[in-house]
Amino acid sequence: MKLKEIYELVVNMGKEADPRGNRLEQVLKSKSKEFNDLKEEDKKYFDQDKLFNPYADTRILYGKEESVVKTVLAGIDVETAEILLADRLTEKGTKIDLVLSHHPEGKALAGLHEVMELQEEILYDLGVPINVAQGILASRISEVQRGLMPLNHNRGVDTAKILDIPLMCAHTPADNQVQYFLEKLFLDKDPEYLGDIIKLLKEIPEYEEAIYLGAGPKIIGGTEKRKTGKVIVDMTGGTSGSENTYEKLSAAGIGTIVGMHMGEKHRKAAEKNHINVIIAGHIASDSLGMNLILDKLEDKGLNIIPCSGIIRVKRR
Repeated sequence: MKLKEIYELVVNMGKEADPRGNRLEQVLKSKSKEFNDLKEEDKKYFDQDKLFNPYADTRILYGKEESVVKTVLAGIDVETAEILLADRLTEKGTKIDLVLSHHPEGKALAGLHEVMELQEEILYDLGVPINVAQGILASRISEVQRGLMPLNHNRGVDTAKILDIPLMCAHTPADNQVQYFLEKLFLDKDPEYLGDIIKLLKEIPEYEEAIYLGAGPKIIGGTEKRKTGKVIVDMTGGTSGSENTYEKLSAAGIGTIVGMHMGEKHRKAAEKNHINVIIAGHIASDSLGMNLILDKLEDKGLNIIPCSGIIRVKRR
């Protein structure tokens, strides 16, 4: 496959599993209008990938779009060490044509806060008025943006350039995949107790393996014998939202959140509002989302070498 084709496949998989559904088209139309309304001298600064890719945290970071890819080194986190690993593997006879990261680097990391707007739409679908959802998330999105500003985003990208190794990241598209996968699972199985959710997660190979690694599913709010109520999955939207969300979720009838990870402030806010919390596991969840993408790439004939935390499970 060409690098451009891989990029398009990843973006399209993200769109297919996007919680916004048909409303996603409106997001792209708004970006097109934003671009068209710019002065000619300002258009050169506009990231035109946004016209077809609604995920600012998913980009080709280095490499020619027409370059041919046969072997991919894929990891959860890719920085200088992983790029050097790719170079070393190539030296030893296994040519790496692309390094694929889940977590964003470079300009994709700088744009991470932009995908958090997806959380507003999720809250809206759960019954929170859109003006309230936007108001809750506005300060948190700004906080994340300010937190990203001082970072040295391009370290790994610069290494890829020096060694001439194509580099790409696939963040929200993979997170959308795991979100859809787990939502369908819980809808089909309709777990009654928190313990039932834990049992379902243990049947998924990535989460089972994570148990042996000391990072398996945990109940951090509630007990195994507590009833779930209405279950929501919190696996996408860039990074953690606002702790003020939980009051609105409780009012909307949410009983249990199944997420990748949760900070202490958020856990306490969920507890205060009587919402159960199950942490499925960060890297295991990321692995599940990436595996669903990597399976598609293997179907296209690519050789996948997992590294940097990916618990590789094939479903084909």
